[in-house]
Amino acid sequence: MSTLRKTFVELYHTLREPPDEILLELGADGEVLLARLRLLIASLLILLPAVNYVTGGAPYESLVGLTGVGLAVLLSQIWLTMARRRRRYSWLPYVSACFDVSVVSLVLLMLAFREPAAGLNSVVVWGCYPLAVLATALRNDVRVTLLCGALAVFEFLAISAFFLGVASAPVVSPDYGTVHVSNQVQRALLLVASTVITSLIVFRMQRLVQLSGTDGLTGLPNRTFLNQRVPRIIAETRAEGDTLSLALIDLDYFKRINDELGHQAGDRALRHVVETLRLELRRDEPLLRVGGEEFVLVLRQPVGAAWERMEALRRKVESRPFTPEDGAEPRKLTFSAGMSSCPADSVDVSGLMRAADLRLRAAKHSGRNRVIARDSE
Repeated sequence: MSTLRKTFVELYHTLREPPDEILLELGADGEVLLARLRLLIASLLILLPAVNYVTGGAPYESLVGLTGVGLAVLLSQIWLTMARRRRRYSWLPYVSACFDVSVVSLVLLMLAFREPAAGLNSVVVWGCYPLAVLATALRNDVRVTLLCGALAVFEFLAISAFFLGVASAPVVSPDYGTVHVSNQVQRALLLVASTVITSLIVFRMQRLVQLSGTDGLTGLPNRTFLNQRVPRIIAETRAEGDTLSLALIDLDYFKRINDELGHQAGDRALRHVVETLRLELRRDEPLLRVGGEEFVLVLRQPVGAAWERMEALRRKVESRPFTPEDGAEPRKLTFSAGMSSCPADSVDVSGLMRAADLRLRAAKHSGRNRVIARDSE
């Protein structure tokens, strides 16, 4: 029980945190996959109204089903077009998830206006609700799952309450049976359970991604971010016609700290530098740890402005000495950095890293504690 409570507490705190960039990237890919899957399923569902009509089903039900599926196919194509665009729309997962739920509700409404029992007791159509909730797992965002589940519960209960409320007699159908309030409540509870289970699945996936993509010592993104997210940042920057700069940072004489003070002091020194930099960095300036004392900073600025930014950060770290432990003498920490820019140096991560590494070596050979952005420096 304590483990379950802890999980829900962590889930609550996750909802209050800003979305993780790697998860957003995976969610964007998942949105494209889901859009294609939605279009495929909607296209296949066109067969259901035809089968219903051929096998003796009511013509109105077949027409309603065909209308709902046709609308789903049309809008599914729109969602797929938007999901495949280079630009990522932060609102798209929420809107498309609400669309999935609302299409199910629309079909139930159309059935219920013709025959209330058909709309309230249709197992096939209602079963699309939990499918829509389950599909949100591909988006890797608990917020989307909770919104989708809450909307499904609300719309289903609203439809049930309306038609049961206006009915002057028991809602009965020879094909769909009698509609009972208890059955509607049970279905709503099943939707709640589906939402909770899917949310926990997504939450666990988020935790696994964060653990694999986060440096355990500093809490910074690691090479996973560099390989997964930075290429998309580069693509977005180029599509907008802007310039991007990448800085490869290496702490000076860090080995001395490990040799003289021990590895625990070295770990504290790394956290000290990261804390100093984080206080100065904005959210659109991701800092990554890619090695022992090596970091990468991505700046959406031309190389000149990015160099000035790096110089300010270098001076800030130099001006804030590191105290290994209480009573110990503070030690000054500095770093050297090499910079590269896109598209001048390269248009991919490996090329930018290679150019920045060459300039980092030049900064080390020139005496350390400096930033080099051009080969001529």
